[in-house]
Amino acid sequence: MSGHSKWATTKHKKAVIDARRSKLFAKLIKNVEVAARVGGGDPAGNPTLFDAIQKAKKSSVPNDNIDRAVKRGSGQEAGGADYQTIMYEGYGPGGIAVLVECLTDNRNRAASDVRVAFTRNGGAMADPGSVSYLFSRRGVVVVPKSDGLTEDDVLAAVLDAGAEEVNDLGEAFEVMSEATDVVAVRTALQAAGIDYDSAEAQFVPATQVEVDVEGARKILRLIEALEDSDDVQDVFANFDASDEVMAQLEDED
Repeated sequence: MSGHSKWATTKHKKAVIDARRSKLFAKLIKNVEVAARVGGGDPAGNPTLFDAIQKAKKSSVPNDNIDRAVKRGSGQEAGGADYQTIMYEGYGPGGIAVLVECLTDNRNRAASDVRVAFTRNGGAMADPGSVSYLFSRRGVVVVPKSDGLTEDDVLAAVLDAGAEEVNDLGEAFEVMSEATDVVAVRTALQAAGIDYDSAEAQFVPATQVEVDVEGARKILRLIEALEDSDDVQDVFANFDASDEVMAQLEDED
């Protein structure tokens, strides 16, 4: 799941080390392949591919896997699939709005997986447009906190690149911009010698619904079920959970 909340950084940490690592690898590789197909296999001239490769590397995907994905996507190697991006909308427990971004070569399978996940976890799919209006496409760059790095340092580096705000997520800073400015923001950080974890366009909710421990447990169960599908690339939801709620859930694991 990606989103404008503290859960984003928690999820990033867990994704690299938990048992779902192989699924994460497959999704990151798919992103690389599609980026290469759309914009060509040269990262220097294809910023979407550059960011997809960086995200894969930061999640410890082997370089050989990344290189093969670039070659498949750019047509240098056989075996590439015809992936399509499809968005599904729905409501989770407690009326939480959920957007599901799929990258699939089988629409029927993707739709079935998403429907089953919603149905079995207290949610329901919704008609197109009934949820998406609650979200806007924004550029989101996550910058890990390092020794001495301050919010002002980050803001100074990205202000002229189109960044609109910098948020403190606890263990990282989140730089928000227009979706079209995400590459400029990432480039400005690189020029300033500031490392980043991820740089991508995401669906960010205009408002968020605060959930308690039980509410968080239910919505996260739905999100995990959705992400268990190989076709689901990302899940966005308009909930927020406090540090205390997240700590309690982590203690239960």
